[in-house]
Amino acid sequence: MLSWEYPPFVVGGIAAHVNGLARAMARGGHEVVVFTLQRHEPGTAAVADDEMVDGVRVVRAATELPWLPEGDLVAAMASANHQIVALAARLGTWRPDVVHAHDWLVAWAGDTLKTLWQVPLVATVHATERGRHGGHLPPGMPAAINSIEWWLTYQAREVIACSKFMVREITGAFELPATKVHLVPNGVDPALWELTGSTEPPEQLVVAWGRVQYEKGFQVLVRAIAELRQRVPGIRCVIAGRGSYLPELQTQIDVEGVTDIVDLAGFVPDSDLRSILGRAGCVIIPSLYEPFGIVALEGMAAGAPTIVAKTGGLAEIVEGTDAGLLFEPGDHHDLADKIHQVLTDEVTAAAMRTNAAALIHDRYSWDAIATSTVAVFETACR
Repeated sequence: MLSWEYPPFVVGGIAAHVNGLARAMARGGHEVVVFTLQRHEPGTAAVADDEMVDGVRVVRAATELPWLPEGDLVAAMASANHQIVALAARLGTWRPDVVHAHDWLVAWAGDTLKTLWQVPLVATVHATERGRHGGHLPPGMPAAINSIEWWLTYQAREVIACSKFMVREITGAFELPATKVHLVPNGVDPALWELTGSTEPPEQLVVAWGRVQYEKGFQVLVRAIAELRQRVPGIRCVIAGRGSYLPELQTQIDVEGVTDIVDLAGFVPDSDLRSILGRAGCVIIPSLYEPFGIVALEGMAAGAPTIVAKTGGLAEIVEGTDAGLLFEPGDHHDLADKIHQVLTDEVTAAAMRTNAAALIHDRYSWDAIATSTVAVFETACR
């Protein structure tokens, strides 16, 4: 498997997905090697370049690369992919049966390694650049990324998407035959998110996390919190994560006058995030565009009542399950009403927790998702 991010380096949902899938495949008796990029978060321990983690061999490529134009993500990732391909030398004579590339960020390495090893390439498209821009493709980098996504799905023998919404988007946008695109959802490991220790009742604390980009909708949450500060005494909000939209989001927090109750926490390790979720009155996923929304499953697994935007894969997870509440994307009034309901009605909150636990157990275990993914690999190998 190829992934530009892998724990403990986590930016978005790809790291959690690859980690959960790889470990489940290893439990199922498969030999799994993950190629990823090396990172070192300030204040954290260094991570080995080559190690076994829960039965998965994780090999990390150095990122001390030659200077590249600032802000040119495509050039930076193309260069980093050379380092990922070079990791093949560490494997000696070992060869995989399948190369599995996760998103366009590792497209070059995936295509090169499939040729080097003469094995099928399977690609999981976690999101599309067109989708992130509301169905449009601005010139420049978005158009370039879209071209790489198209090329990756063409070069791959089989393609995986995480929701019905994404299957439709990928098939249409890249003009793929329906038989080439397979639906395999994301999953979550409840054991990783179970909260232990504190038995204190939840606080009036609203928690959201993920990549801080415009399409993630955190600006909608900020407006909702501003509306709620008089309706819910003591309400506070934590938004964890990094991303290019952070300066604009901070400006909005200042303008809305909620600097004292909204905390932009930056990068938060999973262990600290679980502690925060243990105090949360609710979790919010306010995305304007979301192919799946693995953070929704993580919030549910942590036992926090979860409210999500009615968009893309998020709607598919929650709709008709009573495991969470839905609000109209971009509508901060609707979101404020839903938050108010959860924070002031313990009966509703308790029912959401119970239904969410059952939903995760029945539909979103990593072992079941690994089995479905292996079936796609077997199709690719025929």
